[in-house]
Amino acid sequence: MGKNKLAKFAELETFTNVFQVKSGVLLGGEGFELKGKWNEQYFQNPNPIVLELGCGKGEYTVELARRFPDKNYIGVDIKGARIWSGAKDAFVNQLKNVAFIRTNIEMIFHFFAPGEVSEIWLTFPDPQMKKTTKRLTATNFIRSYLQFLKPSGIVHLKTDSNFMFTYTCEMVKLNDFEVLSHVDDIYAGENEKNPVLGIKTYYEQQWLDRGLTIKYIAFRPAAGKVLIEPEINIEPDIYRSFKRFRRQQ
Repeated sequence: MGKNKLAKFAELETFTNVFQVKSGVLLGGEGFELKGKWNEQYFQNPNPIVLELGCGKGEYTVELARRFPDKNYIGVDIKGARIWSGAKDAFVNQLKNVAFIRTNIEMIFHFFAPGEVSEIWLTFPDPQMKKTTKRLTATNFIRSYLQFLKPSGIVHLKTDSNFMFTYTCEMVKLNDFEVLSHVDDIYAGENEKNPVLGIKTYYEQQWLDRGLTIKYIAFRPAAGKVLIEPEINIEPDIYRSFKRFRRQQ
């Protein structure tokens, strides 16, 4: 492990806006101290809580917090070296409506009480074309989200992957979820002016520079029903990384 990464891990421990809990602690039944108490004890306001799962460097989390100070934002990722970037930005600039959790997304329901979260953002998740249960919009993940989403809670997906977008739209349709927005190209026409969708991360700009369109869907998953997994054939994406994409040009 490089010295730079070790330094980031060490600094991460000093940030009061970052929470790192070992899986063994959660599975051992001790529970997370802020579960059900995020508004009262951490944010100290009654504003809605919004998660970004798989937040990477936290660019989207931090920019959403800047643009919408009337909401509280929490970025979640397992990679500490990635979280460090957004956490430091928020810490140095004293953004009080931002926090980060370092954990596996499969464990996220341990951190929030029923109805504690208003929205979930999934920004450019790995489409997991060969592993359905690893997709962040698969029904097993939706069931997990429903454990802590409000009854009117919203899930947002922003993706460059046609595979991921097609799969998610089919899953939403099959389970009769309410669709709030469906955009095939967010940078076409009036969509580009949307203050939420117009946030561009470093990697998103790279996809755009390669001529890919960015797609978006927002929906309300419904609780209290048996969720159905789509059984459809979807044409795979022809790329999975920048390196592979360049080889095909």
